[in-house]
Amino acid sequence: MAKVEFKVPTVGEYLTTPDLQPGVMAKSAPFKAAPRHQQALGFPGELVEDWEQRAVAKLAELLKKYRSLRVHLDACVKCGSCADKCHYFLGTGDPKNMPVARQDLLRSIYRRHFTLAGKLFPRLVGARDLDPSVLEEWYSYFHQCSQCRRCSVFCPYGIDTAEISMAAREILDEIGVGQKYCNEILGKVHTLGNNLGLPPPALANTLEGLEEDVKEDTGVEVRFPLDVQGAEVLLIPPSADFFAEPHIDGLIGYAKVFHQAGVSWTLSSYASEAANFALFIGNYEQMRKVALRIRKAAIDLKVKRIIVGECGHAWRVAYSFWNTLAGPFDFLDPRYPVPQHIIEFTHDLIERGAIKLDKEANDQMRVTFHDSCNVARATRMGARPGGQFVLPREVIKASCNHFFDMAPETIGEKTFCCGGGGGLLTDELLELRVKGALPRMQALREVQKEHGVTHMAAICAICKSQFSKVLPYYEFPMETIVSVHQLVSNAIQLGTNS
Repeated sequence: MAKVEFKVPTVGEYLTTPDLQPGVMAKSAPFKAAPRHQQALGFPGELVEDWEQRAVAKLAELLKKYRSLRVHLDACVKCGSCADKCHYFLGTGDPKNMPVARQDLLRSIYRRHFTLAGKLFPRLVGARDLDPSVLEEWYSYFHQCSQCRRCSVFCPYGIDTAEISMAAREILDEIGVGQKYCNEILGKVHTLGNNLGLPPPALANTLEGLEEDVKEDTGVEVRFPLDVQGAEVLLIPPSADFFAEPHIDGLIGYAKVFHQAGVSWTLSSYASEAANFALFIGNYEQMRKVALRIRKAAIDLKVKRIIVGECGHAWRVAYSFWNTLAGPFDFLDPRYPVPQHIIEFTHDLIERGAIKLDKEANDQMRVTFHDSCNVARATRMGARPGGQFVLPREVIKASCNHFFDMAPETIGEKTFCCGGGGGLLTDELLELRVKGALPRMQALREVQKEHGVTHMAAICAICKSQFSKVLPYYEFPMETIVSVHQLVSNAIQLGTNS
């Protein structure tokens, strides 16, 4: 695929308002789901004849179901606080990628049908009728939102653009205009238990190969168990951990940690996927079906605890929704909360001295860290204040001698999105993804210039996949992005404290 040509800004420009380019991204849209993908999830196979009425009826249902949605649609005063906070607006200059403008795509329909002023004086309050041109705008621009919630951090009223984006996508699915990427993935999870559609024999073969690779590399037999009943831990990683770089190095790191700590663990061929893409289309029934697979796997394998691998939105769904979607998890050991992130698990072992790490093993790297949106702004990882920001950095510092943070205004809850989240990690949106990564790439360039940083660690599968794709556009080597547990894997001293 040819490189997308655009100007990479100089140092400092990534936080300034770009020149406006109205409509420049209007034609950017993902492929629509095929009828079989739609129907497999219970959605119409194509645009329904009475789509306008069904769309309004679905919006009415969502307004009744989620009171926060009505508050978000009513509360905006157009103050402009969010205008330059979206990485897609900063990268593209398209004004409809301002969060307030993206919200207005749905707000204008809400006002037309659900407010008195919109019914009587639609033009005065920015109300519109739902017609094909509006539907086209919805499909385009609501798929230019990664639901990262950065805009909500800066909104004085806490308006959540992600909730509005999810509502719009759920309406689109309801009328038969779903996105191929998310819907196809969900179908694979429902039938085979993972995003990639890996059947159990392929998964088992992959794990056997990893055991051989680790034995050849270290001389130590580290197991990658599958479907083992009675193990203490059920590990649910993102399926990318089984095949793709740098994810697979993280999976090797998980296995080494379990091995060295003497903790029995297993993967499940029935529920081998941590990610839950139903979150991106706002459909809680689909989210529940994915979560229930994990619950069933845990019960069938008789495990005591569940640990989620390095995936941001998987962790968000597990932390925020599992108990209501698939709980209670009262069959697990009550000492261990549900869920636990692999970072929490490894950090606890490091603090207790249960594993030993040789930081010099990573001396060839000078490392920074990318705070992933769904961990930074949608969960609270760890018991200590700010744990979601502290724990990954402490694991990295325990594994490396050379760690350097990015600029304060680009980390923590203000972190910039990778540009590929929210169900946008598909090649037909590559231009959007590259431009959306621009603020993070500029922050990386700054810390590289100041501290000679060579690698950027992340704990989200989507972030790692996204950066692997877009780094070359900014003249960074693809190998710049690493898993946190890849660093742990390099540093762990197998056999020294067994």
